[in-house]
Amino acid sequence: MVIRSMWSVSGILLAVLSLVAGCATPEAAPPPGSLRLIFITCAVHQKFFTPLKKGMHDAAEMMGVECTFTGTPGVDTRVQAEMVRKAVADGYDGIALNIIDPAAFDEVIEEAVSQGIPVVAFNVDDHATPNARLSAVCQQLYQAGVTCGRHAAAWIPDNSHILMTQHDRGVSALDDRLRGEQDALREKGVRWTVVTTGNDAGKGAEVVAEALKKNPDIRVVLGTGQSDTEAAGLAIKRHFRGKGYWCAGFDLSENTLVLIKEGHIRFTIDQQPYVQGFYPVVQLTHCIRLGIMPSSVNAGAGIIDRSNVDRVTELTAKGYR
Repeated sequence: MVIRSMWSVSGILLAVLSLVAGCATPEAAPPPGSLRLIFITCAVHQKFFTPLKKGMHDAAEMMGVECTFTGTPGVDTRVQAEMVRKAVADGYDGIALNIIDPAAFDEVIEEAVSQGIPVVAFNVDDHATPNARLSAVCQQLYQAGVTCGRHAAAWIPDNSHILMTQHDRGVSALDDRLRGEQDALREKGVRWTVVTTGNDAGKGAEVVAEALKKNPDIRVVLGTGQSDTEAAGLAIKRHFRGKGYWCAGFDLSENTLVLIKEGHIRFTIDQQPYVQGFYPVVQLTHCIRLGIMPSSVNAGAGIIDRSNVDRVTELTAKGYR
């Protein structure tokens, strides 16, 4: 059974906290033999997942379960799919999966669910093909791309040539955001050159700088992910400071926030990874213990710019953003 209804993040959090506050026996720590849940992702070492893991650990403590966060170092859907099979074989009670490809995980998810292991998506969902996963806690990626493109359009002249970036190929989330940005800018006659930067923002900055030097008519860079957005900001700071260049994109890092304050990144779109770690734990636990079926949560597409960057920086230091 697939449930796709979208609830507000704040509404679900209030309901969950109210439920926990009213429990006669609070679940503060995992007792012996408690439920074992596992999160499986690509790019497992990326800083993006730091607040997501905090959300996972906070929810695990609240619900009294054990959680493991693991995955592949880069993007390898075959290995990631085999990790799902291993999690089932190792006796995990529930699985949260980053479904970065719309087809690569269909079979293993079906296998897990057919064996009574609930699977929910986090960070990236499979929305393009039938999938047995029970819910998704993630940003509505295409619409977030549209939001980014429309917000940026106010500063992009008609018929401009811009640079658009991705930090990896083969990740459906980045493709969806890119498509949303492009669709939002078509009516302005904007054309684009697309480059892949890699996951190292420092090295990616040189990729962006090279592309800008090859296309001297470009003054705007729109990213689709954390490391390529940061890379674009670094490229402008290092090579094009004070020359009318700017960029915007997605997700947060400490450097991204600094670059926003300095004016090299005009804004970024936040997908609130903390909630992407928090709600899957709650959903899987309630599904297993109470038979409450998970429902999907839109993690949002908030705009962070100079007007609110200081507040977000405070929350980042605490691990929530």
